[in-house]
Amino acid sequence: MELYVILILCLTALSVKSENIKKTPKQGPYLPNWDSIDSRPLPGWYDQAKFGIFMHWGVYSVPAFGTEWFWHKWKADKNPRFVEFMKENYPPNFQYPDFGSQFTAEMFDANYFADVIQASGAQYVVLTSKHHEGFTNYASNFSWNWNSVDIGPNRDLVGEMAEAIRAKTDIKFGLYYSLYEWFHPLFLKDAANNFMTQDYMEMVMRPQLLEIVNKYKPYVIWADGSGRGPDTYWNATDFLAWLYNDSPVKDYVVTNDRWGYGNLCKHGGYFTCHDRYNPGVLQNHKWENAMTIDKSSWGFRRDTVIKDFLTMKDITKTLAETISCGGNLLMNFGPTHDGRIIPIFEERLRQTGAWLGVNGEAVYASNPWRAQNDTLTPGVWYTMKNSSVYAFVLDWPKDNTLDLGAPAPSASTVVTMLGVKTPLQWSKGAKPGVTMTVQFPPLAGPQLPCDYAWVLKMNGVN
Repeated sequence: MELYVILILCLTALSVKSENIKKTPKQGPYLPNWDSIDSRPLPGWYDQAKFGIFMHWGVYSVPAFGTEWFWHKWKADKNPRFVEFMKENYPPNFQYPDFGSQFTAEMFDANYFADVIQASGAQYVVLTSKHHEGFTNYASNFSWNWNSVDIGPNRDLVGEMAEAIRAKTDIKFGLYYSLYEWFHPLFLKDAANNFMTQDYMEMVMRPQLLEIVNKYKPYVIWADGSGRGPDTYWNATDFLAWLYNDSPVKDYVVTNDRWGYGNLCKHGGYFTCHDRYNPGVLQNHKWENAMTIDKSSWGFRRDTVIKDFLTMKDITKTLAETISCGGNLLMNFGPTHDGRIIPIFEERLRQTGAWLGVNGEAVYASNPWRAQNDTLTPGVWYTMKNSSVYAFVLDWPKDNTLDLGAPAPSASTVVTMLGVKTPLQWSKGAKPGVTMTVQFPPLAGPQLPCDYAWVLKMNGVN
């Protein structure tokens, strides 16, 4: 039996703003059933935010190989790649909990992290309080000697991050929490009992959720791992009724849809549906695209090469597609075991913030327009705010001439490019399917407002 299991046995002995999203408002108290829970209006700050940062950080950042699911790949799946990695690099008796003391975070500066996240243009941040490995990034009373205060950093990483975000920024602080743990003996027992017993839920999950809500008062509770059991096992509606009625965050907290198998895209605050969810069409319920800068992993890994990382063209394309269809983008990076943001992650965060510095007007507090993407030219996505329509043009048009098929111009139409002072010339379409043709300015180098995804602001179009 691994040390982790022994330690755990010791422990157990001791309002959406979009016009397109329809929901009948109903104030509490909320009852512990889905009809009542789902009637709660989503707090308006979330839809207006549009863009957030996700941080996956845990003991998996020590081996930093393959995936944050390293332990499961190695021990449960017995994946040859991971088994061989351990044989080649660690002693025969080395177990995953031995990585805990090597999760040191000695380079971690929460104030620096807050500065970088603020520079990204994010309006909210979601940090892992606990992933499926069970290690908590704070001093949980229900994870003895498997948390960041008892071993490893000997620091409350969640607390430090929350304090820095709140002191230095106006970003909303949220927390990711894995409902289950791969190898927790109580969870394994409940699973073996077809989830007819609830020892893990009662002795670990529920108390830990109460801990993070009462201590850190997060704006977001990003639940995960619920697909391993029904919502009745997790007592999900009971917890959410408390969260919405009586918790210290009841007036502003938002939650996702990962509260039991069968709940994805069906129940909860906003829908995530699956990782990297990007439907490409307007949805009738508020949703979020949780995605990663590293295409293959949520946690930091050492076996990356440059092609594994999204480019800024990838990121701006994904952001435009997501918000045009009514979603929020939650973009993830993984810190290192010693508490650093590697340069390519920091570069992408700062580049995104620089782009939003020019084009944020078309992003923050925007709504989907009547057309999400152009009917004629690929790679053009739309949002609207007040009486203005914004077109995200992902590729600079050939010969500086852009034909559009969705906007209907009028005699009073004015077109500008965000970051460029002079209005652009346009004309009514002269070809079938073309409603208007916009002439891009002959700009180059430092004259360009940004290097990717240029945004047109159109007033006086229908």
